[in-house]
Amino acid sequence: MQRSLALLLIGAVALSGCGFRNSRVNPLNWFGGSDEVEVQETSGEPVNPLIPVKTRVSVFARPDAVDNSVLVQSVSEMRVERTPTGAIVYATGIAARQGAYGVELRLDEADRDVRTRDDTLDFTFRATYPEYRTAVGSDRTRTLRAAFSLSKQELASVRSIRVVAAQNARESRR
Repeated sequence: MQRSLALLLIGAVALSGCGFRNSRVNPLNWFGGSDEVEVQETSGEPVNPLIPVKTRVSVFARPDAVDNSVLVQSVSEMRVERTPTGAIVYATGIAARQGAYGVELRLDEADRDVRTRDDTLDFTFRATYPEYRTAVGSDRTRTLRAAFSLSKQELASVRSIRVVAAQNARESRR
């Protein structure tokens, strides 16, 4: 035990004391130095040379998800409550049948880039239904709730907020 420990220490000291600069045995040369690399730009964004570019498609890669959501049947209640950072839009609606999931208030596609006329912010009240048939049931079992948070910057030029469903829409004005 003492003999192997002594050999190990002597070997470590001899290896670390290698004076050959370009030797592969010298531990100071094991990882090499750093070199400056020119950053390539594609589509105006700088590319990080440390992150590999994904070029091949994996067998396990999932295709992009298809949006199967539809408009909720009707909006029964809508309110906007102020918060210290902006406001929260709450909406309650009635689904066409039971089993709806993935309920959301989605900012209308036309409003993402440019505000519509009269500075109205339009939301669509959407839900996804299961592929199998479900019962219609009472209004209470089909009630859905969703909320969307808005910052003060997003509310700066907005005068009214509208939530649209399949059969009706509700609007709140300042």
